[in-house]
Amino acid sequence: MRQRIIPASELIINGDGSIFHLHLRPDELADVVILVGDRARVNTVASYFDEVECDVENREFHTITGRYRGRRMSVLSTGIGIGNIDICLTELDALANVDFATRKVKDNMRRLTLVRLGTSGALQADIEVGEMVFARTSLGFDSLLGYYADRDGVCNLAMEHDFVEKMQWGEKLPTPYFVDADKELFELFRDYTTEGITVAATGFYAPQGRFVRLAPADLSLNEKMESWRYDGRRITNYEMEGSALAGLAAMMGHRAATICTIIAQRVALKAQPDYKPFVERMIRTALDRLATLE
Repeated sequence: MRQRIIPASELIINGDGSIFHLHLRPDELADVVILVGDRARVNTVASYFDEVECDVENREFHTITGRYRGRRMSVLSTGIGIGNIDICLTELDALANVDFATRKVKDNMRRLTLVRLGTSGALQADIEVGEMVFARTSLGFDSLLGYYADRDGVCNLAMEHDFVEKMQWGEKLPTPYFVDADKELFELFRDYTTEGITVAATGFYAPQGRFVRLAPADLSLNEKMESWRYDGRRITNYEMEGSALAGLAAMMGHRAATICTIIAQRVALKAQPDYKPFVERMIRTALDRLATLE
């Protein structure tokens, strides 16, 4: 079968040979990529690098590639939300696995290691502010994976069915999906983090059960999620990107994981706005662990 040539409208390459949104060239991407939401956090992560080889910015996307303890790494800001993860994962994969000269997928696939470091709100009373939660499974409240052909192939359909039934999931809401993190990365971080099922919401307010002026469609959503169990496992926390990261990476053959520092206790209705020391501890832990990755 003749290999498909990817049209210019499907994969936009800038005049300098960089990819459309990220403005990176293939040689500027490391095999280990740390993803953060906040642009400012890119500089914080890179401040620990022993050396920096490139620093590229475009819109909300800021990438620095360098070395930490001899290991080449990139750190990239994605901005907030599932849609930006769709952009970042697709373009990172293209940088790794598409020949920009021929516009064809390469014969030999390059596997990336993608670790998101984020902030989060806890949904269980015993999870404290400052803890690091590893999303062993991500629960997506978005509809992104449904647009891709292999959606069911990377999702836990039994867990999905149980959740929809017991939660009495609203018919006007997107179908939730469950995707596991990479097992190697789970083992790499399991002694340093709390294991959890992490929700990736499509927004910060009503999609996470917050009530400012507009009431959420289901006022008891968080209480129901707090009590839901599956094979003894429970939902631990909220964030806004991890499900798309886990799902797209699994489809593409990359290994991915999300680690979040808890900065709000949703059960106790408390938050810690001065969370920088907790985030810096998470960054140092992630860098030290990833530097040992085989």
